[in-house]
Amino acid sequence: SAAPASSSAAAPACRDMAPAGIPTIDMSAPAGRAELSRQMVEAFAERGFFKAVNHGVPPRVSARLDAASAAFFARPAEEKQQAGPPDPLGYGSRSIGSHGDVGELEYLILHTDPDVVARKARAIDRDDPSRFSEAVNEYVQAVRHLACQILDLLGEGLGLRDPASISRLVTTTDSDSLVRINNYPPSATGDGGVKAASAVGFGEHSDPQILSVLRANDVDGLQVLLPDGRGEDAWVQVPADPAAFFINVGDLLQALTNGKLVSIRHRVMASTSKPRLSAIYFAAPALHESISALPETVTADAPRRYRPFTWAEYKKTMYTLRLSHNRLDLFKVVGEGGGDSEQVRVVQM
Repeated sequence: SAAPASSSAAAPACRDMAPAGIPTIDMSAPAGRAELSRQMVEAFAERGFFKAVNHGVPPRVSARLDAASAAFFARPAEEKQQAGPPDPLGYGSRSIGSHGDVGELEYLILHTDPDVVARKARAIDRDDPSRFSEAVNEYVQAVRHLACQILDLLGEGLGLRDPASISRLVTTTDSDSLVRINNYPPSATGDGGVKAASAVGFGEHSDPQILSVLRANDVDGLQVLLPDGRGEDAWVQVPADPAAFFINVGDLLQALTNGKLVSIRHRVMASTSKPRLSAIYFAAPALHESISALPETVTADAPRRYRPFTWAEYKKTMYTLRLSHNRLDLFKVVGEGGGDSEQVRVVQM
């Protein structure tokens, strides 16, 4: 069977890195659109991650979702359970997936289709379901727009003949995009925060979709796995900033760009003192969509690294694996040169 990608015996150290180590990109493009797209490609190729400021999402939209989410998580446990179990949509607590991964959190996972949100809202806010669904739908509309802006800029920076080809995968009516709202209660471990690193809120993983757009409150916890300049990877604490969005490359974007852009591995550590509330929009294609390297990313020097697959096939594989698995490795083309060979790695699971 396929083993998890990492083990505690070889876990990278967690080192503090100056905030300068986290790429920050001003979405208002003070140096022009071409420079903005170049910065994004560079950040995603080197880090798989950046912090977006001046992003254009109104603060009231984020505040409205925060308020609706906090009201739900403050309800008695038996009421919250009525919005679950996660199948995979709905309310869940501690269990992440069905293969033994756990974390110190509770969460809501919602499809971004407004009709699906409306149906789930009846169990989430029984007093006024539209109050919750309107907050979610307004938020999704704003962050989807931000995600598409970023994907279009990436298309330009990558020199694609059709720069909007990636964002169109997300804007189709049958897109499989999700929003996940996480509530990390204060950890019971540690004294004065000294042992906070021992409480894993959400374990090491990469995001499987195309792009993730994350926003959280003012509580630290997010850590990203970055090269430390000495040939090793280290966990880097990302300073909290509720006014910013944090943008991740997902596995599908790594496959679409033939490995040029890197799907970043990250985790969340639970705070010992304050609850952490976060919302993540996962931009995904339709289930039937075929994912293969964009032609401009395949060259003689950079042969095809992954075989074509559908998002449905990738999701099905993902649900058979532990959270930390390097799932994209299962879709690598085998053999020297790669090219357009259809021979693929066969992995027993």
